[in-house]
Amino acid sequence: MIAIINGEIYPMSGKKIKNGIILIEQGIIEDIGKDIEIPKNAEIIDGTGKIIIPGMIDAHTHLGIDEAGVGWEGKDYNEMTNPVTPHLRAIDAVNPREEGLKTAAVNGITSVMTSPGSANVLGGEAAAVKTAGNFIDEMIIRAPVGIKAAFGENPKKVYTERKESPGTRMGIAALLREVLMEAEDYKLAKERAVEKGEVFKRKIKFESLLKLLNKEIPLKAHVHRADDIMTALRIAEEFDLNITLEHCTEGHLAAHKIAEAGAPAVVGPSLTAKVKVELKEQDFKTAALLAEAGVKIALVSDHPVTPTERLPLYAALAVKSGLNKDEALKAITINPAEILGIADRVGSLEKGKDADLVIFAGEPLNFNSSIERVMINGRFIK
Repeated sequence: MIAIINGEIYPMSGKKIKNGIILIEQGIIEDIGKDIEIPKNAEIIDGTGKIIIPGMIDAHTHLGIDEAGVGWEGKDYNEMTNPVTPHLRAIDAVNPREEGLKTAAVNGITSVMTSPGSANVLGGEAAAVKTAGNFIDEMIIRAPVGIKAAFGENPKKVYTERKESPGTRMGIAALLREVLMEAEDYKLAKERAVEKGEVFKRKIKFESLLKLLNKEIPLKAHVHRADDIMTALRIAEEFDLNITLEHCTEGHLAAHKIAEAGAPAVVGPSLTAKVKVELKEQDFKTAALLAEAGVKIALVSDHPVTPTERLPLYAALAVKSGLNKDEALKAITINPAEILGIADRVGSLEKGKDADLVIFAGEPLNFNSSIERVMINGRFIK
């Protein structure tokens, strides 16, 4: 057993605990609080003067499938041969030994969502994984956590260059509607065949889309512009889908509409150059305005677009632009866990959850603070 004592604990699920104690056994938080009896055989870690937070979570990356420092061979995130590939699975492309994952882990990013890219209207199944492990099967927290969709500039550019459809925003929306209608027909045909005891020939694309129609997972919609945000929300309503808004660059222009729809916003990256038209409204103020409107937000890196290890910096810059400090910490811990459907295991420091935590010397959102220790699954990796 490991006992971390005397630290100031930010559990994210309740009030801060000064001079707190965390007991860890076999990778799980056994107990947390004050006045806890510490077993005599426990390994003691003194957290005096330190701040302990849950392992941070980056809710939108391409870690492991867009490999750092590898070049062409490491780019496994976009299957640009067909605009509709919902059946691709990120876990089949993740290299657990990728440098980006290692860097994320030692910098306190203990869990991430990694997904196919945004070249296709439907890109494939995203996964929530730990950032440390030898094999992807051991790292998976939940897979899939959603199916990636993309609106706007990216699929337009890819398929216009190929002289194929879709080449317009109308084409993207129409193609998405078409395949969702086909998935509804497939679902009905499968249900009738099962009822009659008939043989039914499965199709892998539609088997993936059934998870959307059955609300097992959300549509994870890559949207920057406000008009694309509204199109994504409109289609989600038409087909009764759960949805998350990924990037949400112009979310502040439609904040009340997003709040009314009850869709969470996965905001970022916000520290890039405005390299394309869709990014002209890019600003860290978006997160603050969405939160003020009542939208649940997560702050993300979109690694490798911006480095995942700088996630606390992005949260600090959002605070500078008006986001409440506590909300900023939630946006890189418990909020992404809830958005990804993995809050039963990670995102907060609570009894029974995975022992993923970060020990800071200084305030977590202070640029000058340093990370002293990182624990994943009850094991210190730093």
